[in-house]
Amino acid sequence: MMRTRDAAHAEESAEVEVLIAEAAKFDVISKQIKASLSRLHGGQQMAKDNMKPVYSNTQSLQVMNGNIDKILDAIDKMLGPSEDKGREEHIIRAGPERTGLPDYLASLKRVDKALSQMSSTNLRINQQAIGDFNQLLSEGSSRLQDLFRSILAESVQPVEPLHFITKQLAFPDLPQERVSKLGTIDSFLSSTTVRDASYNSRESPSIRIYAEMRGAYLSGSLHNLSAASISITKRKASDEIYRQGTSGVGTYASAVEGIFSAEFNNISAIFSRNDWGLAFDATCRKALAEFAKTLRELNMHIKSNLPTDCFLAYEVLEIVTNVGYRIDQLSGQLKLPFADALKPIRETAKSSLAELIEDVRRRVSSMQTLPPDGASVSFTIEVMTRMQSLTLYPQSLASIITSLGDGNWISIPSANSPSTSSLPSLQSFDVGADTTQLLAHYIMDTIDALLTSLDTKARTLLKSKSLSGVSIANNVAVIDRMIRSSDLSAVLASGSASAKIESWRKKGTSAYLDSWREPCSALMDVQYTNRGARPPSGGNGIIDSAALIKQLGSKDKDTIKEKFRNFNSSFDELSAKHKAMQMEREVRSLLAREVQAMIEPLYARFWDRYHEIDKGKGKYVKYDKGSLSAALAALG
Repeated sequence: MMRTRDAAHAEESAEVEVLIAEAAKFDVISKQIKASLSRLHGGQQMAKDNMKPVYSNTQSLQVMNGNIDKILDAIDKMLGPSEDKGREEHIIRAGPERTGLPDYLASLKRVDKALSQMSSTNLRINQQAIGDFNQLLSEGSSRLQDLFRSILAESVQPVEPLHFITKQLAFPDLPQERVSKLGTIDSFLSSTTVRDASYNSRESPSIRIYAEMRGAYLSGSLHNLSAASISITKRKASDEIYRQGTSGVGTYASAVEGIFSAEFNNISAIFSRNDWGLAFDATCRKALAEFAKTLRELNMHIKSNLPTDCFLAYEVLEIVTNVGYRIDQLSGQLKLPFADALKPIRETAKSSLAELIEDVRRRVSSMQTLPPDGASVSFTIEVMTRMQSLTLYPQSLASIITSLGDGNWISIPSANSPSTSSLPSLQSFDVGADTTQLLAHYIMDTIDALLTSLDTKARTLLKSKSLSGVSIANNVAVIDRMIRSSDLSAVLASGSASAKIESWRKKGTSAYLDSWREPCSALMDVQYTNRGARPPSGGNGIIDSAALIKQLGSKDKDTIKEKFRNFNSSFDELSAKHKAMQMEREVRSLLAREVQAMIEPLYARFWDRYHEIDKGKGKYVKYDKGSLSAALAALG
């Protein structure tokens, strides 16, 4: 048993020793491994330190390789257009008519794009290609401009404006197909690159071509109306007052408005919105210059016939101002050109107000005779016709009179003298001015100048004061009648105007009645209240003429007889003169009433007292109260 245990113990001890020996080996190996790992780590660090410069150089090479690739790509792009030059050159030089407008524009756009790319690199190698492409673009632009011109050439035949005006038709627009082509071409020609390549200008060549060709169309269409406006105006007799609407200017202005409006429709359909104003202004410039020239010629004619033709100036102001306003509302253009065209006529219109009043004074002063029967003068009708004509132009007269101010028309410089009236004044901004009242003041100033001048002339040329009074009364009647029968009645509705006219009527009546003072003076007798009793009267308070005559002495009776004879003679003479005078119907009636109111009461009193002087024989007492009343009534 013991032996067995010892043997087992010895075996285990041997195994332990083997294990210990193996463990010692592993220690040695482990140390060797650690030493190897340490050497490996040192080598790795050395390798890492050695690889850092290599890695950095590799990254630089990668960036350089990328840049080289990009440069190669850019070179390919730059060389690409040059390689396509032949194809684009073939298309461009073939022209849009052969290749078709869409393909032609596509080729030009490719050239334009390539040119932009090459210009941005600023490489010397591209300079020749840039020059070639610029030449191609310029040639293509020229071909497009020729096409633009040829399309427009199909629609530049002048039209007859009267055809459209008389039939109230709109002026023709360009056909939609042509508008579409023109718009397509303009969209390319208006690009900055093309402008610089073609004209070195900021203005689109298509606008220039359009303005040139359509401007000629406008002026050609309107030329005949311009000439007609002048010739029609000059055919009028120099002493005939201009009648509204007879000059042809209204038709001319209507044609300008219609054809300009149609042209703006074309422009707004062809060009970009930013170019509308420029294109419209350039296109209408020639026609508008001719329109302004026509107005200047009309103005010269008006100035040489101002008293009769100033109304044409008012009409032109009204018509052209409205046309200019409507075109400006449509297009936002041409307001100033229209205003400039009107300046000469506006100055003439302003000066005409003073000239009309001065012409009245001048014409009356130059009269060598007046109607010997006291009739009104024909010039009064002419002056009032002028005043009636003023009411036909309320808009232009309101503008002129308001800018002048109340009463300032008297001091207006003549149309031939220098004037600064085109400059604004404080009066020009008097928005509260009553234009109707100002016009009424002007008309009454003119009427007052007429009647004052006629009164002065009548007192110089006519034989008697009564004839002078009849002349004034007749002219006042004509004036009053022409006021009431026209729009002047509304303008002169204020009491002040009526009062002025009435004062002149009373002045004429008073002058006429002056001659009737002679028969009135014959009816005046002298009564002495301190001599004897009152004149005897009948039971009804009626004076007893027979009893009164008996109380008179022979000398007093002779005086009464002489008074009756003087009255009869004077009354008959004045009645005959009254009937011989030429009087307006209302004047004759008025003066007859005034004479009756003056004579009849005096005669009735005188007759009541002294009619028994000839005991009813009619030797001295020619008229009884009834017959005198009838004679007075016959005066009317």
